[in-house]
Amino acid sequence: MLSFFSPLVYIQISPNLLTLKNLKTGLEISEVAEIALSLPPKPKVILGAGAQARLASASEPAQLIQPFAHPRSLVSDFASAEALIRIQLQRVLGKGWLRVAPSVVMHPLGNPDGGFTQVELRAFREMAMGAGASTVRVWTGRPLANHELLADPAALSGGKWE
Repeated sequence: MLSFFSPLVYIQISPNLLTLKNLKTGLEISEVAEIALSLPPKPKVILGAGAQARLASASEPAQLIQPFAHPRSLVSDFASAEALIRIQLQRVLGKGWLRVAPSVVMHPLGNPDGGFTQVELRAFREMAMGAGASTVRVWTGRPLANHELLADPAALSGGKWE
């Protein structure tokens, strides 16, 4: 899954926290899963993401959204979730004129009754693709260590590739 040119990013999603780790550089970002959007009549503009979302909403009127907080699903606002992942992916990959799209492992945390639905699993995959990933795999189960992410996916236990 990891090529020489394409970085691998491991994304853990929970209702309150979004964690991204670039396995190529070791850079890890773990922030609140929030995004601030401007209020009408202004055009919808992202004012801040993660910890910056609260600061932005304090300085001017804004809608503060937690895109992964919903009582029945881990995805409550697809467009905001995709935008939040895009912003955090850019942060963890760094700036670059010619940046290669990363391979991403999406890991929704939690254990909903009956497991995640196919709709939710597809939503996670589509979010990462829309945020700029070249390839996406979704893992459900226990958190993975760096060496497990780089190893043969078929050899992993304690979870399931979706």
